[in-house]
Amino acid sequence: MKIKPVLNLRRMEKGQSLVELAFTIVLLMIMIAGIVDLGRIFFHYITMRDSAMEGIAYGSIEPSHCAQIVERIRSSMNDPYAMTITILMNGKSCSTASATSDACTGNDIEITVVDEEFPITMPFLGTFLGRQSISLESTVHGTILRPACR
Repeated sequence: MKIKPVLNLRRMEKGQSLVELAFTIVLLMIMIAGIVDLGRIFFHYITMRDSAMEGIAYGSIEPSHCAQIVERIRSSMNDPYAMTITILMNGKSCSTASATSDACTGNDIEITVVDEEFPITMPFLGTFLGRQSISLESTVHGTILRPACR
């Protein structure tokens, strides 16, 4: 009786390392792309917040100059016309706030910067979110320093 030789296991496992490497590289690339996208989102949010803070700094000194406050905010953004800017003085819109009672010393100024369509470059993240863009919003509060209320 002749015994059949046992199959060479090394020969059968020859491509296993290559398959494992392929799966690992795909997963790592997805993770890296996701991290890059999250970094972009965080950087954009910080830019929006810093722009709103710039507007607060200007608006606390010149609260009645609504157009200049908006221009100051837009000048420090990467894509200034993709954002929606809302300025509130003592709870009222900047354009309707009274210079004698709302836009004067001690009252609140609030600036909100919104980007409704910030694009996500990684399609994999968009699958989870259901769309290829997200909405980012940053709100900053401050106090009006001058002029004095009458």
